[in-house]
Amino acid sequence: MNKTLQHFELLKDFIKEKIMTRINHKLMWKNVNLLILIIVLLLTGCSSVPKDAPCIEGVDVEIMTTEEGVEFVRTPDTCLENLADWPYEPLYVEIDGLRQAYVDVGSGESGEKILLLHGQPSWSYLYRKMIPVLEGAGHRVIAMDHLGMGRSDKPIDPDYYTYQDHVDRLEAFIQELELDDAKLTIFVQDWGSLIGLQVVGTHPDWFDRLVVGNGFLPRFQEGTTPFPLPKNPRITRNLFHQAILKLPAQQEPIDWEKSPPSLGVETDLNYFSLWIDYARNDERFRPEVIVEAQTYYDLTPEEEQAYAAPFPSRIFMGGVRAFPGLINQLPGVTDSGWAGLGEFTNPFLSIWGNNDGGNLGNPVIQQTLIDHIPGSAGWDHVRLPEASHFLQDDQGEEIARRVNEFIEVTPQD
Repeated sequence: MNKTLQHFELLKDFIKEKIMTRINHKLMWKNVNLLILIIVLLLTGCSSVPKDAPCIEGVDVEIMTTEEGVEFVRTPDTCLENLADWPYEPLYVEIDGLRQAYVDVGSGESGEKILLLHGQPSWSYLYRKMIPVLEGAGHRVIAMDHLGMGRSDKPIDPDYYTYQDHVDRLEAFIQELELDDAKLTIFVQDWGSLIGLQVVGTHPDWFDRLVVGNGFLPRFQEGTTPFPLPKNPRITRNLFHQAILKLPAQQEPIDWEKSPPSLGVETDLNYFSLWIDYARNDERFRPEVIVEAQTYYDLTPEEEQAYAAPFPSRIFMGGVRAFPGLINQLPGVTDSGWAGLGEFTNPFLSIWGNNDGGNLGNPVIQQTLIDHIPGSAGWDHVRLPEASHFLQDDQGEEIARRVNEFIEVTPQD
């Protein structure tokens, strides 16, 4: 993806030079931009907007309203039937008039409870390979869908979603299920870590153990906008979309020491800004395409369909589209959580997918957490070579085995 952006910049500079030297210099810059856009579209092609899923064809989607006036939709059950390797029936807890979905399985005879938190644009289906292994060890396993994701209710307006509301809902969820008894192990990844680590840091007494995979709790200076939106979104959206489509289904291994995929802070900031705008505004955005692009191994068509299932049309995508932009709500908010993590002495284990080429895959991020959280001392922190950003999909069974082992060697009082 970095090379694609470099090629685009070279192309843009070349076009600007030729245009400004061969045509009337009074030509407005906006017309030059328009010509660049046309050429880029011709070179890369224009993908069509995804069609609605068959499960809602000919169906009038019911728009519901909470007592507070929040309009939302619910993914029809017919869209979520017969998903590959997902036999679990959903349970629900109502928070602020909106249903939060989760699965809750396992005998719990071990006395252990494990809460699994997904990120964006996935849902609890991401844990389908881990749940059987954890359940098989006698643990009670709870996998929650964030609001707007999976089987949870989906407010229509992307502006409804806020970082703080996701944090508040997780706190309420834990309390509603009476999990806040200091006997809970939590596994977090991606946005599940940005939300979950804030809760762990502010309520450390709720958690017996912490496990993080490819996640972090970023802090930014209050009053700043860490990731401003791109100035030429029409061009960058198409560029970003084509770059995603060109990523191989089977990833090439990353060697972080010899050839790290990141080109530096400035480029990384730009990339996430592009991602925020693309997810929020491009009608070609599809969750299953993003998950496929960030797994080491190729997903089957059935697995891709399962990741697409909660979002049969664009009206169901308010939450999944809004998530990346919530990063700009973090400045000054996550300081308390980070401070609390610095005093978390209960056992903490990190399990990373080494082939995650984004910011969260960087070994520096993993090491920063290890150095900051006191409970990390003495444990075998690992980077799995054949796992990417969605490591639960690539190496779910192995991760669950390591979590079981971690629990076994850290018995509760």
